[in-house]
Amino acid sequence: MAPHLAHVDEWVGEDVSLREVERALCQLRESSAHETEGPDLRTSVLTHIAWVPADWQEAALGTLSGLAERHPSRSILLFPDPEAEDGLDAKAVVLAFPLAGSQRHVAAEVIELRLRGKKAEVPGSLVAPLLVSDLPVFVRWRGRPPFGAPELEQLVALADRLVVDSVEWADLPSAYRELAGLFDRIAVSDLAWRRTLPWRRGLAGAWPRVGDLRELRVVGPAAEAYLVVGWLRSRLGRPVELTHEDGAHQIELVAVDGEEVPARAEPQTPSDLLSDDLDQLARDPVYEGAVHAAV
Repeated sequence: MAPHLAHVDEWVGEDVSLREVERALCQLRESSAHETEGPDLRTSVLTHIAWVPADWQEAALGTLSGLAERHPSRSILLFPDPEAEDGLDAKAVVLAFPLAGSQRHVAAEVIELRLRGKKAEVPGSLVAPLLVSDLPVFVRWRGRPPFGAPELEQLVALADRLVVDSVEWADLPSAYRELAGLFDRIAVSDLAWRRTLPWRRGLAGAWPRVGDLRELRVVGPAAEAYLVVGWLRSRLGRPVELTHEDGAHQIELVAVDGEEVPARAEPQTPSDLLSDDLDQLARDPVYEGAVHAAV
């Protein structure tokens, strides 16, 4: 059990209905209340949905473990398994965190849905009854979104913000064209963009030298390199040549016309990055401009 976690209550069911999932969640809340002087406080500020194909399950669960205490809301994890026999398996968890100065706890709820067979084609109808009324909905899409596919379209229609990480995509920068097609329909966040912030701050601090640059060299992930050069192109209003070299999981070096520029801030954990994005509701025109100019 995590050091800041008071207790955990969970329920698991195979081949279940949504009604059974909702009933189980209510029972978990009641059970949790018996362990304190009153019911756990539900302080949800949003509903967090995550679409998690098989290759991304371990990473998604790791990120969630660091997210629940900072954002004690309702998280719905969707695990598509289109090759399996039709059905719905579920797990409901109530995580209780200590509340300073009280014997009561603050509760976070996690609902895991394994969408088997044709259930994987209709995530919207399965998620809609589980949303918390009148709260914003964020969708974290793991891996490359299948732009135009029904499962993505359904979740975009339900959500206020789509959160992606273009470092997880192989077909860059061309995939940014398809991503840009969503900008007028839903606010979009990219964790790759957020990871570039220390380097964008460093480049901004190198003004006015940056105003005359012709070539940007980046050693690091392709997504972050394309977004940094796209940002410069969109801000300067002119072409900037990119020289990119693959590096580790984060940018290691940025140079302007051969001269290195230091980062201004420490890198963040995946949980911190996602948590920061869950604090944002409005569109980000600077990011959108960088995406358009990156292609």
